Amino acid sequence: MNDKQTDYEPPEGYRGELLERLVKDKIRTWAEIRITKGEAKYEGILLPRSLNTDDRYVTLKVDTGYNLGVFVDDDTKIEEIGYKKGKYKLPSVDAEFKEDLPNVTLLGTGGTVASRLDYRTGAVIPAFTPEELFSAVPELIPLVNLTPKTLYQILSENFQPQFWVKTAESIAKEIESGADGVIIGHGTDTMAFTGSALSYFLRNLPIPVVIVGSQRSSDRPSSDGPKNILYSARLAGYENFAEVVVCMHGGTSDSYNLIHRATRVRKMHSSRRDAFRTIGDIPLGKVDEKEITWFRDDIKPRGPREDFYLDAKIDDKVGMLYFYPGMKPDLLESMVDLGYHGVVIIGTGLAHVGTDMYTALERCQEEEIPVVMTVEPLFGYTHLRVYETGREMLARGVIEGANMLPSAAYAKLIWALGHTRDINEVKKIIQTPVAGEITPKEGPRGYLLMQGIERGIDEFLKHL
Repeated sequence: MNDKQTDYEPPEGYRGELLERLVKDKIRTWAEIRITKGEAKYEGILLPRSLNTDDRYVTLKVDTGYNLGVFVDDDTKIEEIGYKKGKYKLPSVDAEFKEDLPNVTLLGTGGTVASRLDYRTGAVIPAFTPEELFSAVPELIPLVNLTPKTLYQILSENFQPQFWVKTAESIAKEIESGADGVIIGHGTDTMAFTGSALSYFLRNLPIPVVIVGSQRSSDRPSSDGPKNILYSARLAGYENFAEVVVCMHGGTSDSYNLIHRATRVRKMHSSRRDAFRTIGDIPLGKVDEKEITWFRDDIKPRGPREDFYLDAKIDDKVGMLYFYPGMKPDLLESMVDLGYHGVVIIGTGLAHVGTDMYTALERCQEEEIPVVMTVEPLFGYTHLRVYETGREMLARGVIEGANMLPSAAYAKLIWALGHTRDINEVKKIIQTPVAGEITPKEGPRGYLLMQGIERGIDEFLKHL
């Protein structure tokens, strides 16, 4: 009898039919496995999962160093191709709640913002319990009473609109239960979409909601996750503001984070730790080891909980097109044929499309499908009354999106259509500022300054 038969232990954290299947095939946690889905194959180390996560996924540690969630259905083949026993034990940490500290909830949705590394296997294990979280980020212990809860573990590109709603509902429950602040752990690629949606859904928000992620995997020395979560806890627990914000590194070092309004933020680099920028405006503030500095005076303060309500009606039959030279109208018309109820178009310059698109715009107008225009340069406003192209587009019913970012416009159109299909009412909702997604003007500071790079520029100029 081999070791696999005598020493077999069921995979940690798995449950339901998937667990039964893994047990039947004697597949172990820490085993190297191969998953085959049609022509696609995935190989990696099978990691433990939280018992609160979706029971239809397996989590793999792949060669790139990242964790990968793979959906398993009846046609998925799983086989063990190697094994190395992992050891994982956190030091004992006092996670006892203290009455004099603020109560903050961390809602995990994916990624490894705070985690521990098993150095024998190279596996990153997310921190789920208070003891694990405080061990990963011990500076949290004297700071806040932090309660981590796992909503789901999904890659952010799979964070569909229905997850926006579920996340908002979970935040509402935390508000009703008396939390002083909420942190959302989120993959960085689409957190601007989620942040915009939450900004529309959470009406009269009484407490801070801070979205945080990690640009670098927590198994790397340069990981920004622990510092991001520490700064986010300070914001959520102590500061007098009540908005949905993104808190991420402001520079390449760990010296400070910037606080971005969620409807005005965008990820501007694929891998840098200081990838996030407030577009068309300056960030709300800065947080470092010593203090929190606010740059603006239009920040909404904490308010009474009784005024809060959740407005998370959505219609996710919304698409987005990035206009490019040579685009044919059949792309937009195909959305109409497929039953889409609205479209956001990212237009060139002042928000233009080519004349070839006019027939498709006319069809959208005839079928009362709202088409919202945003600008490809990101900075600046839609101005469709300056050139003939813009005026022709207005005549075909397009809606100017002012200086909304594409992510903010997309989430807002989904939200607007959840309330009404009347195109005039949709236009009114789109063009009425709700959560800072539309600003009355864009000053020069929002284009060049206060974006976390000033020191680097100064150092560069010294050597010219």
